[in-house]
Amino acid sequence: MTPDELLALSRLDAEQTLVTEELALLRSGFQETVDASAGSNADDEHDPEGSTIAFERSQLRTLIRQAVQHLADIEDARTRVADRRYGLCEKCGQPISAERLEARPVARTCIACARLST
Repeated sequence: MTPDELLALSRLDAEQTLVTEELALLRSGFQETVDASAGSNADDEHDPEGSTIAFERSQLRTLIRQAVQHLADIEDARTRVADRRYGLCEKCGQPISAERLEARPVARTCIACARLST
């Protein structure tokens, strides 16, 4: 394995650790929110706090979904490392800058192609 591939895997490991820890906190927070509202007789529609609780659950659910997707992106990046495709833009085939990969280890496209996609 090349030094660049080892560096990529190291970054992906660090990213996975952070996201896994964040996911555990989000799931815990979601469960606390559910548990806190379970014993109440709150009607979200008529209770002034109900909409806040529903909004909070929705936000946490979205953040959990994003973290799970990020973990899947990390696994996909590991596959690209193994296939020696990591660091190459999936759209133009050019190398993705080291700075971009440092900031976003799961990046699939170079900056130029990412700008075109937005």
